[in-house]
Amino acid sequence: MSEDMVPQPEDPYGIAKYAIEMDLKAAHEMFDLDCIIFRPHNVYGEYQNIGDRYRNVVGIFMNQILQGKPMTIFGDGNQKRAFSYIGDIAPVIVRAPLVSKAHNRIFNIGADQPYTVNELAMKVAKAMDVEPEVVRLPPRNEVYMAFSDHSTCQGVFGPLATTSLDDGLRRMAAWAKTAGSRKSKRFKVIEIPRELPQSWLSQGS
Repeated sequence: MSEDMVPQPEDPYGIAKYAIEMDLKAAHEMFDLDCIIFRPHNVYGEYQNIGDRYRNVVGIFMNQILQGKPMTIFGDGNQKRAFSYIGDIAPVIVRAPLVSKAHNRIFNIGADQPYTVNELAMKVAKAMDVEPEVVRLPPRNEVYMAFSDHSTCQGVFGPLATTSLDDGLRRMAAWAKTAGSRKSKRFKVIEIPRELPQSWLSQGS
């Protein structure tokens, strides 16, 4: 995905994010308010909320391992994503307001190398020093392959840090082992269960 592609979100989550981008664009045109939009993807790293059972697959996997549970994968696990280490992207975002040529532009930011969820599970298990154990769940409605082009970001901010997935997972795993597992909170009184994975609707932990 590149920044010149016109977004066509298909769910409320994507629509909400795109609406904010449109709001910022209008604010710049009407009020001359400068902004910078970053589109990070699949970010992981130390201090992430590993107790969130609905988002951030790296944190979910590590929390499951810490609890002595198998890692859960939706579908066949061949979905591809590029997993982005927080230490590579946070410094760019922090200094962005001081880079005038970045103002009022949109940037994809994150890792370049995509991996399947199956590959990720194996790498997480290695980082956590355990034998990989996986349970397959029914597939959910999701994009099968999603990763971004970062040439625009590199053109403005210069070469970006590129922590390998193995190194990033090793750093996060060291922190997770020290921090310990987190209890996952479930959404309650879900009004619209349609399209939700059955595992999210079940009463298990």
